[in-house]
Amino acid sequence: MIKALLLTLGLLPAFAIAQTAAQTTAQTAPQSDTSYIDANGTAHITRVIPVPTTVSPEARQRLSRQVSDAPHPETLAQRRSGTDAWQTRAGAASKVVYPVNIVEDKIAGVPVKIVTPLAIGPGKSDRVLICVHGGGFNSDSGSLTESIPIANLTRTKVVSVLYRLAPEHPFPASVDDAVSVYKELLKTYKPGNIALYGTSAGAILTAETAVRLKQLQLPLPGALGVFSGMGDFSEVGDSIAMYALNGLSGHLDPPAPTVHDSEYVGSTDLKDPVLSPLYADVHGFPPTLFITSGRDILLSGTTILQRHFYESGVNAQLIVFEALPHAFWNDVSLPESREAYKIMADFFDQHLGR
Repeated sequence: MIKALLLTLGLLPAFAIAQTAAQTTAQTAPQSDTSYIDANGTAHITRVIPVPTTVSPEARQRLSRQVSDAPHPETLAQRRSGTDAWQTRAGAASKVVYPVNIVEDKIAGVPVKIVTPLAIGPGKSDRVLICVHGGGFNSDSGSLTESIPIANLTRTKVVSVLYRLAPEHPFPASVDDAVSVYKELLKTYKPGNIALYGTSAGAILTAETAVRLKQLQLPLPGALGVFSGMGDFSEVGDSIAMYALNGLSGHLDPPAPTVHDSEYVGSTDLKDPVLSPLYADVHGFPPTLFITSGRDILLSGTTILQRHFYESGVNAQLIVFEALPHAFWNDVSLPESREAYKIMADFFDQHLGR
């Protein structure tokens, strides 16, 4: 169970999964819907799902891409190299649409990227946004793509935290780095003028860091953004069994019900409230925006954590985009991505400085 989740999030190197399946072809693909529910309630199904007309033409084109469902193992070094190269390309594409300035620095000894708009917005020089990037905790798939659009649209400085990565630095190293940066920024900014957000692993880390800040009795930020995340390492949700990283395309292994992998969590109790904020007291948390999508591998994780926040009295807004896969907003060519970034930016503008 956990092994399948961590592999998909990039917490396990893909070489840990054996190549047991050949690529499905047009000749071998199912042509009709089937459904069998076994005695344990496990669903054995096939579904034929047309490309929806409810999304943009650009999104329909993306959903029509043919992606092999055969496994493609890679080493951790290969994953990091490929992710770094993609982040450079995607970051450059983001910067064309959302012009910003970028410099590298350190805050509290933690490497960061400082992403600033070409001009800080009126009354926003006393605000800062903290981005904790995605990448399965073992690589960087968002320090640029997740910060550039937000800095541009909010006209506010974004600090993108390059936290230590697993497996060399398992939990709670990433949380400790995010906390260190936040504490340092508290010396300059009021907590109500700081937002903390992230996508995928960064969304998980956002909630984890907020829980840790509360444990340390530090003032909480003015807003949080949990964009395709989860809050429970002890269970996997329904969407993990249905969607791969690219939604309905690509390789997917059934969740293993009993396997626990320690590459990120180490020896930590899976229900530790920092590791798994679903088990934390989140009363008094700031307004939090949750965003996911209909074919997101972390659709279940995002909505389950949002309910926990909502039931704890938190102003917890949930936006679910139709049909698109995990963290689709990293592709700035999609109209839905630009819509998502505007929603994020408007949320931070609304709740900071109050």
